[in-house]
Amino acid sequence: MFFSHLNYAQKKCNKIKAQIILDIVYCVLKYEISIMEYFQFNFFMIGKEERMQYVGTPLFGKYLSKMNPNARRSILYDKLRTLKTYAPFIKRSYATLADLRAKNDSASNVLHNKSGKIVLKSLFGEGGVKIEVLPVQDFDADAIIQRLTATGNDYIEEYVIQHKELMRLSPSGVNTVRIITQLTPNDTVEILGMFLRISVNSVVDNYCAGNMIAPLNLSTGIIEGPAFYEDMIKSEEYYHPITGVQIPGFQIPCWNEVIQMAKDAALHNKESRSVGWDIAVTDDGPVLVEGNNTWGKVPLQRSIKKGLKPLIGQYF
Repeated sequence: MFFSHLNYAQKKCNKIKAQIILDIVYCVLKYEISIMEYFQFNFFMIGKEERMQYVGTPLFGKYLSKMNPNARRSILYDKLRTLKTYAPFIKRSYATLADLRAKNDSASNVLHNKSGKIVLKSLFGEGGVKIEVLPVQDFDADAIIQRLTATGNDYIEEYVIQHKELMRLSPSGVNTVRIITQLTPNDTVEILGMFLRISVNSVVDNYCAGNMIAPLNLSTGIIEGPAFYEDMIKSEEYYHPITGVQIPGFQIPCWNEVIQMAKDAALHNKESRSVGWDIAVTDDGPVLVEGNNTWGKVPLQRSIKKGLKPLIGQYF
């Protein structure tokens, strides 16, 4: 992978590989970024002043340690605690393995939900790994228990039926809006950035699972540029590769309500000061999918095409 990215950088900046490699070593030490971040942030194309604005892993880790100390992170790390703590924003049924084995009301509510589908997840899962979407009619409680055990998952949720406009864009998975909020010292909410996560023939929309990200305008909720993949060598997408729907100019439905939900969620538990909220939009309005203590510095900086240091520096 390194050499494919090196070849890509060479074509873009028209420098010999030895120059680029020396520059990588310099930037890793000087700006505290990883080798992959050198490519992802286009360091081979930008100068010193721009480079200084980017946030690499060490600085981001220090920032998050201050905003979301380890002692406070379990609320968002443990999905069951998230579902209970942020209940007013969840708006869907769920059940744990224990609920299914007990065949209680929680299990019954999920198994008879209006979407007709369930999502199998892990309470401590990340990156969309192991998530499955199954039709309810094909499984009873015992079969679901067996499936959870076999896949290493431990709870189920009611499937979220996304807004018809987002279905038009990409129906394979629920496409969520990632909004990063920051609580100021006087507990007002600032939004550091946002983007739309777009599924590409996948039941999940995670960037690290081969899906896309598109930049959003905070004021309007309109996509204001092409979508991109984690693999920067892949071409940007102006049209969805499966549905053909144009991406720049696409309007996120219920935008004001989406922003308000993120702000309300940020104030609901003030122990978590900087959170990346994943919000789905249904025909009835927004639904909180989850919150993230570690919200992804790379996709945000790539989305806004500049470094985060000026944004987070005022809080850190």
